Amino acid sequence: MEPGAWGNKTVVTEFILLGLTENIELQPILFAIFLFAYVITVGGNLSILAAIFVEPKLHTPMYYFLGNLSLLDIGCITVTVPPMLVCLLTHQCRVPYAACISQLFFFHLLAGVDCHLLTAMAYDRYLAICQPLTYSIRMSHDVQGALVAVCCSISFINALTHTVAVSVLDFCGPNVVNHFYCDLPPLFQLSCSSIHLNGQLLFVGATFMGVVPLIFISVSYAHVAAAVLRIRSVEGRKKAFSTCGSHLTVVCIFYGTGFFSYMRLGSVSASDKDKGIGILNTVVSPMLNPLIYSLRNPDVQGALKRLLTGKQPPE
Repeated sequence: MEPGAWGNKTVVTEFILLGLTENIELQPILFAIFLFAYVITVGGNLSILAAIFVEPKLHTPMYYFLGNLSLLDIGCITVTVPPMLVCLLTHQCRVPYAACISQLFFFHLLAGVDCHLLTAMAYDRYLAICQPLTYSIRMSHDVQGALVAVCCSISFINALTHTVAVSVLDFCGPNVVNHFYCDLPPLFQLSCSSIHLNGQLLFVGATFMGVVPLIFISVSYAHVAAAVLRIRSVEGRKKAFSTCGSHLTVVCIFYGTGFFSYMRLGSVSASDKDKGIGILNTVVSPMLNPLIYSLRNPDVQGALKRLLTGKQPPE
């Protein structure tokens, strides 16, 4: 911290992240665990991307969105885990103010795109199952690109709003963050100025980035469920549900952890419980997504097998 331009007030120029544990004996173990998780996550998502790229059968809107989701998962875990690994390796974690604010921006940007991309994937399943005759027109390449662009634009505005709102706060006292990455609630706790506006922005952001997309997803799958139940063939029902089951599983994990983290606006104090939720958000969810989509999808499994064995896809 440095003396400010007024009085004896000090200005925070860096934050000290406490990380997952201050026990030095546990840090090498945690380093090995999270390095393994990072390698598995990046490798798994790159495998999904490669399978989608080389397999003609997977050149469909559903897999276009899945490919974008894999890119986001790689981005989300890269924003948080490598800096944490450096901290575990050096046994200290001093983060410059600008680096902390940058991490906050990119994390919320990528996580926000994730929220709305899951909504676009639900809309895609709704069109495929409920409007099959017009599906190819309504989900053309231009529409797919436009949906992804809208997801990115909304998330950029949300992330930029929170970042600017945090950057104008005064941090003039303690600079120890009880977390393993820079996020809104633990930073709010350290501010020596009013966070009333930030709390309101967080509530509005959670509504538009969480509640509204979840409503659209629920409505889409309500129509999908009704359409599937009208299918007389058991095999037809099974096939229809199998294309939606993976997506619903990912939605439950992502939104469940996200709401628990950001809707508890009455208490902004950080705790070990928040760190656990943070691990679910930033590590477990991106790591599980490739596993969930590949285990439940024979097309992806086949493409991955051909990719690993070097066999050409069938004409």
